[in-house]
Amino acid sequence: MLKTLKRIFGSSSQKEIRKYNKLLKQINDLESRFVDCNKELFSEETLRFKERFQDGATLDDLLPEAFALVREAAKQAIGLRHFDAQIIGGIVLHQGNIAEMRTGEGKTLVATLPAYLNSLTGDSVHIVTVNDYLARRDPQWMGPVYDLLGMSVGILQNNSAYIFQNEAKENNKGFEFIRSVERKEAYQCDIVYGTNSEFGFDYLRDNMVVNLDDRVQGELSYAVIDEVDNILIDEARTPLIISGPSEDTGSEYKRYSRLVKGLINGEDFQIDDKHQSVSLSLEGVRKVENLMGVDNLYDPDNSKGVHFVENALRATAVFEKDKKYVVKDGQIVIVDEFTGRLMPGRRYSDGLHQALEAKENLNIQRETITYATITLQNFFRMYSKLSGMTGTAVTESEEFWKIYKLDVIEIPTNLPMIREDHNDFIFKSQKIKYDAVVKEVIDCQKKGQPVLIGTTEIAQSELVSKLLTNKKISHQVLNAKEVEKEAGIIAQAGRPGAVTVATNMAGRGTDIILGGNPDDLKITSQEWNRLHQQVIQAGGLHIIGTQRHEARRIDNQLRGRAGRQGDPGSSRFFVALDDDLMKRFGGDKIKAVMDWVGMEEDAPIEHGTIGKQIERAQIRVEGFHFDLRKHLVEYDDVINTHREVIYKEKNSLLEGENFKSNVLVMVDEEVRNIVGRYDLSKNSDIPETLKSEIHSIIPFNDFEEIEKRGDESFADRLIGKIMEYFEFQYNNLEGIITDDTLRSIERQLILRIVDTQWVQHLTSMENLRTGIGLQAYGQRDPLVMYKREGHSMFQSLMDRIRYQVTRTVFYIADGSKNQISPENSFNKRKTSSQGQKYYNNGNNDKDTKVLSAVGSNNRKLGRNEPCYCNSGKKYKKCHGAL
Repeated sequence: MLKTLKRIFGSSSQKEIRKYNKLLKQINDLESRFVDCNKELFSEETLRFKERFQDGATLDDLLPEAFALVREAAKQAIGLRHFDAQIIGGIVLHQGNIAEMRTGEGKTLVATLPAYLNSLTGDSVHIVTVNDYLARRDPQWMGPVYDLLGMSVGILQNNSAYIFQNEAKENNKGFEFIRSVERKEAYQCDIVYGTNSEFGFDYLRDNMVVNLDDRVQGELSYAVIDEVDNILIDEARTPLIISGPSEDTGSEYKRYSRLVKGLINGEDFQIDDKHQSVSLSLEGVRKVENLMGVDNLYDPDNSKGVHFVENALRATAVFEKDKKYVVKDGQIVIVDEFTGRLMPGRRYSDGLHQALEAKENLNIQRETITYATITLQNFFRMYSKLSGMTGTAVTESEEFWKIYKLDVIEIPTNLPMIREDHNDFIFKSQKIKYDAVVKEVIDCQKKGQPVLIGTTEIAQSELVSKLLTNKKISHQVLNAKEVEKEAGIIAQAGRPGAVTVATNMAGRGTDIILGGNPDDLKITSQEWNRLHQQVIQAGGLHIIGTQRHEARRIDNQLRGRAGRQGDPGSSRFFVALDDDLMKRFGGDKIKAVMDWVGMEEDAPIEHGTIGKQIERAQIRVEGFHFDLRKHLVEYDDVINTHREVIYKEKNSLLEGENFKSNVLVMVDEEVRNIVGRYDLSKNSDIPETLKSEIHSIIPFNDFEEIEKRGDESFADRLIGKIMEYFEFQYNNLEGIITDDTLRSIERQLILRIVDTQWVQHLTSMENLRTGIGLQAYGQRDPLVMYKREGHSMFQSLMDRIRYQVTRTVFYIADGSKNQISPENSFNKRKTSSQGQKYYNNGNNDKDTKVLSAVGSNNRKLGRNEPCYCNSGKKYKKCHGAL
């Protein structure tokens, strides 16, 4: 029914595209206007566009002319003209949507349209790619277009940065026409290319600097994300984290790695494949207790041991080598489960990475302390405008809208798609399946048809390679272990009879040209045309999937490698009932049916109904992963509000705002907090503990001078007197050490305190996040509890910042603490030495117990016991709140 309605009325994407036809006609009509432009005229047109924007024209007003100008610049600079479909793709991107464009439709060229238009505002446009290779290749390829238009192009790489220059030529291959620069200079370009992690980590690093000049990134104005599904969905489950080493616990990881080897799966522990976790049985707990030599594994004193045991078990039983990670150059390198790429530099958190190092007998690196972190979801949602392009996004359109408020619009292909997608072949076992794969490869080779074999993991690609080698079939292997060569290998996968084995979407971003890439083959155009026609006659590129992926989108990406730009092609997936996906969703039932009807062992099932069952299973898994990512962003939204407040405060400090008023507000709040903990309504002596606390902020000693002690307004008058004294002495400091010096001291001091407390807060929030799941056992929503506890912890963070700033700022600024002369002292009185003694020698002063949570007998006070200051309040509500 739904399909019938779509045929009659058209899909939402088709309706949107019909709206763009009028705009497309305007752009096409303007094409002739710019045909005679030379380099000077292109630059002049760009300047005119910028002036018009400054005078009030909108980017939508400029769009038709700007797009027509870019189209002509591309024709002249690199010999490529934007197709109408590419122009529509550019409009979709400019309007802040996701353009779904099939493989080979020229997404790299499409990005030049919205990038140029949006850079006319004066803000940099960020073009985000999936790896460093594409972040360097794409601007080198499109650089001449931007250069002709008078636009500068920056390139971000891991630990380096470049600017495109037509006349620059580096010695190394792959670095032609780019010049090495400082990162800040690259960010100042009109268009900047880089990976999502480079942009994200630069944002975090910028918010860790102590000098404004050290910042590099600038405003997050507009981003075009290439392979948007990979970046905003596949990688969104892994937050960006800047961290540092903590205490050395390497020997403990080795000890527990040896300890868990004696535990038996199914008897001592169970594995939860869905959540990638393990849990000890009662027998396993007893066995671990014996091995550790403890009476109760879950005694609080053994919490570290439990952590080591759990990580060692996960490393040993759940995380398989060459599937979840590889060992390379003595390091554990994580494998991206979606793309099969290696992710050097990434580390599992919470001790898991160290457990894997112990498992593989490698040198164990120290655990890490988090200094800054953000999820990709919250990073990219900070851009004023966001857009993306990919070949496969429609299946994830719900997530794109709910998380990022991005619509997915399907762009029609430039030429009709004629690829033939066959029903799956389903076999009883993986052995029979792989034998059938090899047989199909042999059949394709006989007729000169190139084959691309897609696998879901490195171990699979190596198994397929071994089987092909046994049959003496020449082939190329493209997996995460060969990332440096992947673009060259994939570019030649369309040669007649070529066989290429690729892990998932390794080589993404590089087209497979039927007949091979003529530039790399170094052959004449006539010879290439002969090879091209030979492959077309053989049926084009044939795709073989060795296993269905958990996400339909990844399967569609593999299929999409064939049939580009109207080329012929075909695809088929080979599925075994003991594949991971099939085992989890009904493979046993299908096997029972195959046995019941007496099917031969090597005979495949080819039926559309089973294919639909597999697709339904994939939809369930996609829903599960969507919930995980949604869960992650819901939790990060909590800490994101904290991050926004802290980073805003740091920005104010770095940008040189006068923080004196903020200091006075913090001191006033802290003095009120101190005085408010004491009952001063009675006509009695002021507690020495109160005096000591005030002394920790300012050497105020005129307590006895305040009249009418004991009435209800006494506390307010005391606060007013203290603040009057503080402001007077603080103003004196400005005259002694100059206003600018005092502002600098305030800025550096508060930055240091904020940074230190923020790191501690991140660690506390991570610990809260880890343990909050236990709330579910009490029939309470863990997210609600996390928000509530997180809010309380953030208030504590702000209190700690205020506490440290107020107790440091005056004495740090005062320097030697004796620079205030008697002539300038409040009421012409000499400052009492008691306050100085307290600050300098507080550890020896009897009043320092105010900062200690112990009673007179050195017993640590309980949170619900009366506070030692005799305020009459519980310790947790009084000094325990500090």
